[in-house]
Amino acid sequence: DVQLQASGGGLVQAGGSLRLSCAASGFAFDDYVIGWFRQAPGKEREGISLISPLDDYTLYTDSMKGRFTISSDNAKNTVYLQMNDLKFEDTGVYYCHSSIVVNVEGSTVDLWGQGTQVTVSS
Repeated sequence: DVQLQASGGGLVQAGGSLRLSCAASGFAFDDYVIGWFRQAPGKEREGISLISPLDDYTLYTDSMKGRFTISSDNAKNTVYLQMNDLKFEDTGVYYCHSSIVVNVEGSTVDLWGQGTQVTVSS
């Protein structure tokens, strides 16, 4: 099956750290950009960061720079999001995402992991 599986969320005190994992299967991991998004309660989903596993090219939303670090382990087909100095407002459901090509015409489908809950206590 073509899928992304997010894991690693949990309850952490403000100032703590978590590392999220996104395991990819069923498609050529190196060929696609994989990103992390989050959705806080009552808010829209927002982008955090993305990475190209082929060349480790990364992008971050400005507000996420410095505390969050995205990386990939190509041997494990897994992308990580290291989150440090967590704040109460980082609470939300975190998703990984990729947009993959499904036919020779170049049609794509959005692939979302199931989400992992991060709760930061103040």
